[in-house]
Amino acid sequence: MARIAILGCGAMGSVYAGLFAAAGHEVLAFDAWPEHVAAMNRDGLRVEGASGDRVVRVSAATTTEGATPVDLVVLATKARDVATAARAIPPLLGPGSSVLTIQNGLGSSEALAAALPGAHVVAGIAGGFGASLKGPGHAHHNGMEKVRIGELAGPATDRLRAIAALWEAAGFRVAAEDDIARLTWEKLICNVTYSAVCALSGKTIGGVMADPDLWPVARAAGVEAWTVAKARGVPITVDDPVRHITSFGQAIPDARPSLLLDHLAQRKSEIDAINGSIPREAQKAGIAAPVNATLVGLVRAREAGFA
Repeated sequence: MARIAILGCGAMGSVYAGLFAAAGHEVLAFDAWPEHVAAMNRDGLRVEGASGDRVVRVSAATTTEGATPVDLVVLATKARDVATAARAIPPLLGPGSSVLTIQNGLGSSEALAAALPGAHVVAGIAGGFGASLKGPGHAHHNGMEKVRIGELAGPATDRLRAIAALWEAAGFRVAAEDDIARLTWEKLICNVTYSAVCALSGKTIGGVMADPDLWPVARAAGVEAWTVAKARGVPITVDDPVRHITSFGQAIPDARPSLLLDHLAQRKSEIDAINGSIPREAQKAGIAAPVNATLVGLVRAREAGFA
């Protein structure tokens, strides 16, 4: 069995930790929420939803100080926290360690690789989970579509396929991919569609899709992201962006995107890495992205009063 560290054991990180621990791996769970860490150590970690319902034992802490190397570090923090998290990773690294970073939006894997020169950093995309924390030590997820992982450059390697095998054996649907950048954009188009609009409206993904005022706005944000990807020369395989984002939403209608969960908790979101990435990439292509720029402005204005 492997020794696996989950750094950023929030909603998604808790799902990862729970399934890995249930599969018999030694799991170290690191998170900044003291009550969550205390609950995991005292009562175990409960993960329920699409994968079933179980309570598992993990070793939880708020800091990696004093930790020893693991086989795999899974970085599951928000995109905005990657730089801070990178400084906590070195105690977990040994000669054979790998670091898998799974965030929404663009730029996290490159930032992590730059902060950890010489480390084996790979990128991941998790789709269709709709995870949330119901309370300290208790995670829930609405779906369990797929985890895709890839080397930062080049095709899948034997080492990458070994990481994928760990995930698959723990019950995840997983694929070792040859072009993770393309897949990142294809996921980003979906995130861009729902994240800001759900956060601003307070509605679930299905609620936005059913709303005659909100759905055109969300749809326009996703189509605009698709247009920017095409303009940037990203070799996406999505021919019909509306069908792409609709299929994604129909799979998890009850899900609340992370931006909405952040706003419900009165905390700042990772809007700059999701909708905010579209105007930046559009500028590189010499075009504008007014829909996403407007949504970013509205989200930032609301977050001005958050801690």
